[in-house]
Amino acid sequence: MIIATFNVNSVRQRIEHLTRWLQARAPDIVCLQELKCVDDAFPRAEIEALGYNVATHGQKTFNGVAILSRHPMEIEHRGLPGFEDEQARYIEAVVSVPGEAIRVCGIYFPNGNPAPGPKYDYKLAFMKALTAHAEALLKHEEKLVIAGDYNIIPEPRDVKFPEAWVSDALFLPESRAAYRRLLNLGFTDAIRAQSDAAGLYTFWDYQAGAWQRNNGIRIDHLLLSPRAADALKETGIDKDLRAEEKPSDHVPVWCRLG
Repeated sequence: MIIATFNVNSVRQRIEHLTRWLQARAPDIVCLQELKCVDDAFPRAEIEALGYNVATHGQKTFNGVAILSRHPMEIEHRGLPGFEDEQARYIEAVVSVPGEAIRVCGIYFPNGNPAPGPKYDYKLAFMKALTAHAEALLKHEEKLVIAGDYNIIPEPRDVKFPEAWVSDALFLPESRAAYRRLLNLGFTDAIRAQSDAAGLYTFWDYQAGAWQRNNGIRIDHLLLSPRAADALKETGIDKDLRAEEKPSDHVPVWCRLG
């Protein structure tokens, strides 16, 4: 069972990248971010042709999240419970796999820049609401994965040049502390459960030759509940997609549960 997250940075522009990756990696469940289209404009047919069920929570031009699943799923929420939000940043589903169910939450955290300011206040409020909802979900004691673009660099080892990010909303102490509060509820960061290495990045900016210089950051995360973490077998970052022509600035991150 492979569960993945991928910020596609416009699903219609990257549909060929996405479908090639789906065929190559063959994930069972995928959370997508930054669809940048309304639900009716999502390229559903191309995805369904590969054997996936599709659920979307889109928004014109900006944001937008989706869950793709090879298995039947029931949508629980479009929009973060307890948080009034006009932006499409959260979708939650229960996926029925043989013998059990897995709850999957697809998220796209606000960027928060410039900080301080209203955009940063919104980021912190979103994180607080997600933490409260996640705490409630953990009480179900089920396999739960919260997957997506968190727009948080958790630690200095998750960025090539930490000194360049000290005043950025993605790396501010308050942002990182909010991420730790979520993690400390009992979640496991899938990538860090299997590697302490530096240089594990999921995003490279389009500017200043960031990809060529490997000037990256790790902001796309899979957080696993205790039951999901117990089943963790393997993780990966499909870095090669960033080298394709006109790629997303993010790459897929995945974990395999046994």
